Amino acid sequence: MPKIRRLSVSLAALAFAAPLAFGTVAHAALPPAVDGQALPSLAPMLEQVTPAVVNIASKTRVAIRNPYFDDPIFRRFFGVPNMPRERVQQSLGSGVIVDAAKGYVLTNNHVVEGADDIDVTLADGRTVKGKVLGTDPDTDLAVLQIPADRLSALTLADSSKLRMGDFVVAVGDPFGIGQSASSGIVSGLGRSGLRSSGYQNFIQTDASINPGNSGGPLVNLHGELIGINSQIISPSGGSVGIGFAIPSNLAADVMRQLVATGSVKRGVLGVDAQDLTPEISQMLSIKETRGAVITRVRAGSPAESAGLHAGDVIVSLNGKPVAGEQDLHNIEGLSAAGAAVNVGVVRDGAPLTITTALKATELKTLKGDALDPRLAGVQFSELGDSVRRQGIGGVSVSRVAESSRAYANGLRNGDVVVAVNRRDLDGAADFSKLVGAHPRQLMLTLLRGDEAYYLLLQ
Repeated sequence: MPKIRRLSVSLAALAFAAPLAFGTVAHAALPPAVDGQALPSLAPMLEQVTPAVVNIASKTRVAIRNPYFDDPIFRRFFGVPNMPRERVQQSLGSGVIVDAAKGYVLTNNHVVEGADDIDVTLADGRTVKGKVLGTDPDTDLAVLQIPADRLSALTLADSSKLRMGDFVVAVGDPFGIGQSASSGIVSGLGRSGLRSSGYQNFIQTDASINPGNSGGPLVNLHGELIGINSQIISPSGGSVGIGFAIPSNLAADVMRQLVATGSVKRGVLGVDAQDLTPEISQMLSIKETRGAVITRVRAGSPAESAGLHAGDVIVSLNGKPVAGEQDLHNIEGLSAAGAAVNVGVVRDGAPLTITTALKATELKTLKGDALDPRLAGVQFSELGDSVRRQGIGGVSVSRVAESSRAYANGLRNGDVVVAVNRRDLDGAADFSKLVGAHPRQLMLTLLRGDEAYYLLLQ
């Protein structure tokens, strides 16, 4: 079954291609002109684009503790040193400079997630340190800042004007072999449902995209940025002509918020919903077979103020069809906080249009030093809807000071704490209760990317 793959590269997994040993192959050269007309070439455009494309190498140090090693008798018997084990994860990806004066670089969140050290290599060979200004896992975007010294940047195009069939070029550093370009067309627009979380509105392209292209630019033939390459569908891990990029309009909005506040606020309607099924349609005595059935209206939400009820079926949002709960979640999450929305509803078999305004998400935050001295310098936040929808409970680390004890023990910004002393968490209240009891041992179970770790705070 084809797999959806993100495109950063683990350095340990890189394989190097061996040169052919069967002799030299002769290639016929193309003529410089046909019938007096110069042959078309992407070279002039790429000469303007490639100076703005960067290679990103990140390192993440993970302190791992086996709970057995915390038993002094076990340590003495087996001679285990009293220190955490550390593993260094390395990955490669790409990025694109979008503001030369301020040194802003757009890339994917998964390229730099939890990284302790980020090296950004420019097209001219210089390597500089990158600083994370903010990340947004829900759209898989991150903004870095590098020294603004002799930089080139790309202009952002209006991705809403893209059409299926438009020519595009993907640029990046596939497999770490060096800066490369591949061309293709826009194969589709508004793709979603490619993974279980996040807000999705992908550009699909058949331009060859491979591991290492993650975070690099997708450009039009004018050399303008129209997307950030993010993932592929592939049965093997290599390109089969089905790649996806985050539209430039979405990336620009996320970048604006990350630069201004370090986080992204989205609008919410304030409902829980599920897919409409034939059985539910029959129970509600309606003819519709596609939509999102409201199962709960949250108190104080725009939905409550607008008069939406449990049992209403949402079939459209601002004219965009809603085929199910994922569509509702996606359209809602990609709308700005405070935006007016027209909600197309079927109630008791009759169509209605209800107008309201989305409310900005307000996630509860917790200060670590108020819970336990071992967590001083750490700020935790409630998990967003897109994470909770995966059945994950707990809190996320929204800030951790590098001078803190927690950082020294291996806690990183973006980690998700799902258990305390091996007791699963439902949410922020559980976390406050368990940590606030000041247990003698404080062991956190963390999710970082696709992996889980134990972290003992001393």
